[in-house]
Amino acid sequence: MSAGVQEPAAPVVPPADRALARPVRRALTALAAVAVLVAIGVVSLLDIRPPSPAPASAPADTFSAGRAAAHIDTVAARTHVTGSAANDTVRDYLVETLSGFGLRTTEQDATGGEAGDLSGSHGAAGVAHVRNVVAELPGTDPTGTVFLVAHYDSVQIGPGGNDDGAGTSSIVEVARALSQAGPLRNNVVFVLTDAEEACLCGAFAFASAHPLAASGGVVLNLEARGSTGPVIMFETSRDNAKLVDVFARSAPHPVGTSFAVEVYRLLPNDTDFTAFLDNGFVGLNSAYIDGGAIYHTPLDTPASVDRRTLQQHGDNALGLAREFGAVDLAALRAGGDATYFPVPGTLVVYPGWLTWPLAVLALALVLGLAVLVVRSGRATWRRVAGGFGLALLPIVLAPVAAQLLWALVTALRPGYASLLDPYRPTLWRLTVVLLAATVLIAWYALLRRRIGPAALAVGGLGWLAVLGLVLAALTPGGSYLAALPALAGALGGIVALRLRGVWPVVALTAAAAVAVVILAPTVVLLFPALGMAMGGVGALFAVLLGLAALPVLDLLLPAAGGQRGLVALRARRLGLGVPVLALVATLAVGGSAFAVDRFDAAHPVPTHLMYALDADSGQAKWVSYESSPQSWTAGYVTSTEEIGTAFPDVGDEAVRTGPAPAASLPPANVTVVSDTTAGPVRTLRLLVDPQRQVRLASLHVDAATATVERASVNGFAVPVEPSGPWSFGLVFHAPGDAGFAVELTLRPTGRGPVRLRVADGSDGLDDLPGFRARPPGVGIQGSHSSELVLVAKTYSF
Repeated sequence: MSAGVQEPAAPVVPPADRALARPVRRALTALAAVAVLVAIGVVSLLDIRPPSPAPASAPADTFSAGRAAAHIDTVAARTHVTGSAANDTVRDYLVETLSGFGLRTTEQDATGGEAGDLSGSHGAAGVAHVRNVVAELPGTDPTGTVFLVAHYDSVQIGPGGNDDGAGTSSIVEVARALSQAGPLRNNVVFVLTDAEEACLCGAFAFASAHPLAASGGVVLNLEARGSTGPVIMFETSRDNAKLVDVFARSAPHPVGTSFAVEVYRLLPNDTDFTAFLDNGFVGLNSAYIDGGAIYHTPLDTPASVDRRTLQQHGDNALGLAREFGAVDLAALRAGGDATYFPVPGTLVVYPGWLTWPLAVLALALVLGLAVLVVRSGRATWRRVAGGFGLALLPIVLAPVAAQLLWALVTALRPGYASLLDPYRPTLWRLTVVLLAATVLIAWYALLRRRIGPAALAVGGLGWLAVLGLVLAALTPGGSYLAALPALAGALGGIVALRLRGVWPVVALTAAAAVAVVILAPTVVLLFPALGMAMGGVGALFAVLLGLAALPVLDLLLPAAGGQRGLVALRARRLGLGVPVLALVATLAVGGSAFAVDRFDAAHPVPTHLMYALDADSGQAKWVSYESSPQSWTAGYVTSTEEIGTAFPDVGDEAVRTGPAPAASLPPANVTVVSDTTAGPVRTLRLLVDPQRQVRLASLHVDAATATVERASVNGFAVPVEPSGPWSFGLVFHAPGDAGFAVELTLRPTGRGPVRLRVADGSDGLDDLPGFRARPPGVGIQGSHSSELVLVAKTYSF
């Protein structure tokens, strides 16, 4: 200090101001930590977005969404259901295009179905006349065959731009790119199947009977159940560890989770991939699922296909085909399943055998954290136990609140009940997330001062650890969703207790970041996967994410305990104000969603209507599966009844019906080709010949007159399984002009004749008497029976 210069006096900070300064520093630190978590969450979500589409001028050896989209314009130019002239046109185009690449391209013309189980509707065996398109790229030194599969048929009411025009066109573009570069080590076969929408029959016919499928191989199936969003690898064959390893390193945009695979294995859903799995193949099944409102509807046009999603579909298929085309396919069967999930820039993959050790370790670390919290004086054992018990409240209440919310919404707007997802789902999904946050924040605000933040944080991590163990037992591939956030949270808490200064915040933020990376994409992907009707699942995982991040979020509030005067008053106001603000935000966003997502001509309310004519009585009915008919549908159906005996294809549940004028529609003609009896066994050979252009025909045997022991259609053996009043049921798709032959080996149950109920079905209600066209804003529900015209007749032999 220089002589004669007086040092300025230190400013005097009143004690009250110093008390206020500490919460300010705490809030700033908290905001920085939350900002880091938000940034990590944004990066994680951006990472699963589809890439930019490549133009038609992209290099010849790459996949181009622009080139693939040109194929979609032809494939999905109009509805092309199995057996239709439009489907023939699509098939001819595919054969010509693939042949033009220099590939040996053939058609498999066969009768196919699922030989081991029932794949038709309402307990009937599903069989079809199929014509698959098969193109070959032989390998130079093959260790096996890689099959790229998609189906080229559409549903009866929509052109199938996404389902599965996008998959079919992606495979055509992949075939072009591969043929440009010459053969790979392994054989590559492109299989474009028929009759997937009807019964998966084309895939079963190929996988079980085509010579190229005799030795099995690796299948890459491309599907769609929406119009946009990331392409998710959602299903694998068993023992998938090596398959997933190839997917992680060779798919340019890998999005997939072992949790999705576990959940899908529990569902009754099927795609063509099922046929290959049932016949011993290994492989991966991928699809995009957002934009599900247009699924199986007339709105599924080429214009609805998101080209970014199309680019991801094709990029991944091409990358996987090249990698599987180069490796030793015989070495792909691993000894177990892998656990995997996306993180920014890659896919985390680790062996499934680590599931239980990680889940147990997570629980042990949470218990260890509880011990340290009690020893440090931050909580008592009583409060820790209370925190654990009370943490169950938001875990239960948030999903329940989300389900009640959607029940209220569908009561006010019943059309939502028939949609997989709303047309404009973003605000609805945000509403559910905000509702989950409101429940969590309100719970925390009410209990924070009584139980203590440390006890509540340990309790939340405790439930994550418990859920990790439960999932390890029930769905091992999903255990990571709870076990890893619990493990990271407990480890972060233990480290934070040992540090001083800003480092505890760093440790807690790093731990919460693990939960954000794992759970934020999960929440976002669950909504389109399950739809708003199961929005409670998304709310559950949103709460789990909140519980994992609780120590960081707590920093936003003034320190609990020891507060006096103005600081305490502000703490109480903040504690009450945050949940109120969250509730206001929830109501505001939910109200906006309700106002914005209205039905209109471009987003019509879905309605279901079909027509059923009983040729025996000459009586006809309008039939609808709508439980609460829309106003347009209510003009046709006025009562509820079970009509499954007269019309087995409708099913044995009560449906909405109404009287309809009888149309002049001939029933199918059934003639006996031969009728032989050997003891108590009778063999009937029949020809079922529809007398009009139909999409399908069915035959059911009355159980009161005979039991069926064996059955075949066009020489193809079909399963026999009694269902309700029928000892046998069969649905044959694409019968064509020649009809189909049925052979039944049966035992009559009495001296009377054997009674058969035969029906055939065409599509389109416009020409029926009494039908009034749907007005703008009224659409067609995505159902295989929408617009169906059934004509049924009883035959006795």
